[in-house]
Amino acid sequence: MKLVVVESPAKARTIEKYLGPGHRVLASYGHVRDLPAKDGSVDPDAGFAMQWGTYPDKARQLKAIADEAKKADHLILATDPDREGEAISWHVQEVLQKRRALPAQVERVTFNAITKSAVTEAMQKPRALDEDLIDAYRARRALD
Repeated sequence: MKLVVVESPAKARTIEKYLGPGHRVLASYGHVRDLPAKDGSVDPDAGFAMQWGTYPDKARQLKAIADEAKKADHLILATDPDREGEAISWHVQEVLQKRRALPAQVERVTFNAITKSAVTEAMQKPRALDEDLIDAYRARRALD
């Protein structure tokens, strides 16, 4: 089974219809983690290491994603095609890895429209996470 993670539940329902059997599509409901608003969240003396915290209202959804990921052989991160979407995908992957629920195969896809043709075409062109976008996101969060 392929698990697809998107940002919104409305997108999840539509995309699951487009992809059909063998796919499970779940929503992250946006960002799932952030830096706690306290000193020490970013440690400049340790290479700017960041201590991420899960949003309390996202714990149930992350558990649902992790439970499905344990049954999946393939994870497709299909969050929005911008810096924030890339960051959400990275956070989901990190959480699943820490929970030992990360499927063997992980890919990233993006699409600019929620149409059957756009979604199926994107699924034909998977890629890895864009580390430059993720680094830009982390730098922005560290500065904030």
